[in-house]
Amino acid sequence: MKNNEVTNEGCCSCGPGCCGGEAPKQANNKQVVIDFLFLDLSVCEWCKGTDKSLEDALADVSNVLQASGVEVILNKINVTTEELAIKHKFVSSPTIRVNGRDIQMEVRERLCDSCGDLCGDNVDCRVWVYNGKEYTIPPKALIIEGILKAVYGGDTKKSEESEYKLPENLKKFYAAMSEKNRSCCSGSAGNKCC
Repeated sequence: MKNNEVTNEGCCSCGPGCCGGEAPKQANNKQVVIDFLFLDLSVCEWCKGTDKSLEDALADVSNVLQASGVEVILNKINVTTEELAIKHKFVSSPTIRVNGRDIQMEVRERLCDSCGDLCGDNVDCRVWVYNGKEYTIPPKALIIEGILKAVYGGDTKKSEESEYKLPENLKKFYAAMSEKNRSCCSGSAGNKCC
């Protein structure tokens, strides 16, 4: 995903930086930072599906970005605690942000059986809306549009940030996970969950 190739035109054939000069800098070098925030990639079908859809979207759009001199930085962030949720202003799982902006500003959620199984309680996870339909896994086209809009859309102003408050749904998930881990770890010596 990175393209930091430096050429050495107008100098000897030794390579970049030789002949006493500095290596030329690549013109038009831009970056796009994609943050994929999620609760779980081992159990949650919605998070695993979003991860796969994001990887597929990046594979499809990477040639266009490379040709434009855009470097893609992908951060996969497993938001395992309330502290991490607060640090990243996590609103719903899964989330994809491009250059700090959620690719879908409206957050809708539905009951996610996978995360419920994971924590032992009812938990809602994000559903994605694309062309008027709801999806538990974002369509590849939605992700590609979000990336291209951030890179080529020309909208460089930051969205207004409102004060962050940890959503009740995430509080419930983290509390259930904490309780599950506490009861698991205080169980019989044969328990190997900790």
